[in-house]
Formats: sequence, C-alpha cells, structure tokens
Amino acid sequence: MAKANKRLSIADLAAELGLSISTISRAFNNAPDVSEATKAQVWALADKLGYRPNSLAAALRRGRSNMLGVIVPHINGAFFPAVVHGIEEVASQAGFNVLICQSNEDEAQERKHVEALLKAQVDGVLVSMSNTTSHFEHFEKVRNQATPLVFFDRMPTGLPNACGVVVDDYRGAYQVVEHLIRQGCQRIAHFAGPSTVNTTADRHRAYRDALQAHGLRYDERLVVRLRNSTTEAGAEAMQQLLDGPVRPDAVFSAYDFPAGGALQLLEARGLRVPQDVALAGFSNEPFTTMVKPQLTSVDQRGELMGKAAVQLFLQILKRTEFFTGQRIVLKPQLIVRDSSLR
Repeated sequence: MAKANKRLSIADLAAELGLSISTISRAFNNAPDVSEATKAQVWALADKLGYRPNSLAAALRRGRSNMLGVIVPHINGAFFPAVVHGIEEVASQAGFNVLICQSNEDEAQERKHVEALLKAQVDGVLVSMSNTTSHFEHFEKVRNQATPLVFFDRMPTGLPNACGVVVDDYRGAYQVVEHLIRQGCQRIAHFAGPSTVNTTADRHRAYRDALQAHGLRYDERLVVRLRNSTTEAGAEAMQQLLDGPVRPDAVFSAYDFPAGGALQLLEARGLRVPQDVALAGFSNEPFTTMVKPQLTSVDQRGELMGKAAVQLFLQILKRTEFFTGQRIVLKPQLIVRDSSLR
C-alpha cells in the first residue's frame, strides 16, 4: 500500500493492482481496449486512496488544456458579472473550464494576467481591457503564440485586425442624446470616459454628432472627462458643471454610476430631475431602477455579449481565418425612465 504521507502517483496504483502504468492511464481515459472490470477496479482504488488523475496533463497530451482565460477590468456593478455568466454557460457546454482574472483597471496587472494565462497554456484568452491600457504588446504576444484572442466590450483602438464582441456604443449614445433633444434639452453636457477606449470614445463621438445633426453647438465647456466611473466622480463632474460658465439642462454620462452621483448632488443642491437637469447614463445597472427618479440608460446586453465571445473563440479555434478582424456588434437598447422624461 502507498504511504499516506507520500503524494500518490499513477505508478502507485499500477504497483498496487499489478498492472502496467499505461493500462492505468488508459483506464482513466476510458480507452476501449481496457475492460470495464479493469476500469472499475482502477477507479475504485483511486477513490480509496484519494488519487485524482491529472486531467490538465492528459488534456495537454491531446493538444488542449480545455481552459479558457478571461480578464475583466472589475466585477463591480452588474455588467461584467453578466458577461462572465454568459461566458461560463457557453464555455461549460463546450467542455471548457474558465479562469477569471481581474485587472482592476491597471495595465500592469493586465499584463501579469496575460503572462499567467499563457503559462497555464489556456486554449484562448477573452479580455475586456482596462481603461488605463495604452500599450498592446501583451496582446500581440498572445496572437504571436497562435492563441485565440477575443476582446469583449472594450477593444484597443491601436491593435489592427483585433477580434471581438461589442455593443454598438455609438448607436446607443446617439439615441440617448437624440432623446434628450426631443425632450426639449438645449444645453446637454457629457461625462466622458477615456478617449483611448473604444466604448467611451464612440459614446463621445455619438454625443457630438447627435448635437450637430440637430443644430446644437458642441461646447467643450459642457464636456467633463471623468477620473473614473464611480458615483463620486459623477458628483465631482456635476459640481464642476454647476460652478462653470454654462449651466446644463441635461447630462449624458458615459456610465451609470457617475449619473447616480450627479443625481445625488443635484438633489443636495435643491435642483429637480428632470425639470431642471435631465439625466441619462449607459449600462443599465440594477440601481437605475432603485433610485428616484429612475435613471434613463442603455442596456449593453452583457450576458449575450459573453455568450457571443465564447462562440467567436470556438470559431477561431476551428478556422484560422477568423484570427483576422472578426467582429460581432450587438444592438443596444435605450431604456427611457423618469430621469429624462419632461
């Protein structure tokens, strides 16, 4: 009998049963040339001794790890958890385990996660990049190793032929601003996110285009670049606008949480929403229906995005031509609530 303080190996099982190591290995892999009686005997002893086959090593011998690496900027709010839920559902159905990493909006941490996932020999990397990422060599390394790389939600603007799944941020933002204009708003401010990230860059571009399309002047004094996507940042941005030379009658925020912060500040200042200042955000976080007035927002289809990202990865895994620039664009949904209805 193998010693209790020694880490069990397949050789211990072979010695105990008087079988060859290759027979034990084939039994664990359910090989057809091993009898059912022998398989049952091998598994019974493994259970008795507490031995577990190294499924990763076996998978790697077959050329696959059956692991999918996922990097998200954070798990705050509801959007990225919804994406991860969609990823895990489809990945599990396809026989993949999911390793989830969080960059915390830090490019250096994102780089470390990419290295760790490559060392773990994952079969693919799905990533929504941090909003501080400005260099893309770590993503190039993934592609150079012929590992499928799929972005979701946030894609780098400086990485040619990147594959990914995004919501149509431009369309969603345009619809928000157009809605505010139709409500009679004339001085619409914008809480802008990083210009280096596709999502917030597209939302800002749509804001500008919608104003110009409806004969309203784009005014830089009404655009505040958020320091992050928190409620505190939104309150600071709202304070800056109220103290500025041009007081807005509406605010479109690139994220929901800053819009929530603006709502709190406006209430503290005795201003009414939407009568004095209309508000709208982007992401459709659960809290948007729990505040008063409820916040107008755009649903990003998080779970559907996660499912589509895995489906794109599976396509890349099968066909090399999908490595170059394949992109899936999901349709956003504008959800109008009381914060913008005049």
